[in-house]
Amino acid sequence: MQYLHRYRAYLSYWLNAIDEHSLHAPFLFRFVTDVIRARPVPDPFIESLRARLLRDDREMEIRDLGSGASSYPTARRISSVARKSLSTPRLSYLYQHMIRYYGCRTIIELGTSLGVNTLYLARSEEAEVYTFEGAPTLAALARGHFKDAGQENIHVVEGDIDATLPTFVETGVKADWVLIDANHTEAATLRYFNLLLKTLHDDSIVVIDDIHQSPGMESAWQQVQGHKRVRATADLYRCGIVFFSPLLNKQHAVLRM
Repeated sequence: MQYLHRYRAYLSYWLNAIDEHSLHAPFLFRFVTDVIRARPVPDPFIESLRARLLRDDREMEIRDLGSGASSYPTARRISSVARKSLSTPRLSYLYQHMIRYYGCRTIIELGTSLGVNTLYLARSEEAEVYTFEGAPTLAALARGHFKDAGQENIHVVEGDIDATLPTFVETGVKADWVLIDANHTEAATLRYFNLLLKTLHDDSIVVIDDIHQSPGMESAWQQVQGHKRVRATADLYRCGIVFFSPLLNKQHAVLRM
């Protein structure tokens, strides 16, 4: 049933997506031409790591707290986790380029998984990345990857995000860029988004992964779009991007990648 939903969702996206030539809003026009259209520059170390993970058939015990917690076995191959959880290289680079283009320094990522995306986020100069992971074995594996990469600006927050995120928010950290890529359910996504609002300022950017994965995720995306603090959104099918600047006119666009 989920495959049918995704087929319909992608068909709708394909029919409605526009490019920069159909945009009248200067902000979104520049977002397409300067950010989305930027030529991807893969990171050799990270892409070598990605390739190794996709071939790694070692098994590890995973306590999955996300949306698939009831359906996935405890013992899983690393290659299986990689196939399910890794963003495409193009999407990882888009995130990195977005952070650099808008000068984002404080980054929050919900859902570390194997740490491949995290490394792309952390490669931005002067960035400090706070990444949250509920599965201890995944957090440990990711820490090893960060150490191998020599990346010292990544802070792993381990534990159930429903417990660790509220505590973190109370520290008063202000986030420039946020990726919500954990527990892909309507309730959890909205819960995380509403909590993270306390960390955001007018120039913050929030990215929500897999907005068309299920009817529930599409509902969450629509509710985010309607939030009174949200000024502009971009639907790239695989993810949704949210902008908060009060200088923007209220606008929502479905954009081709």
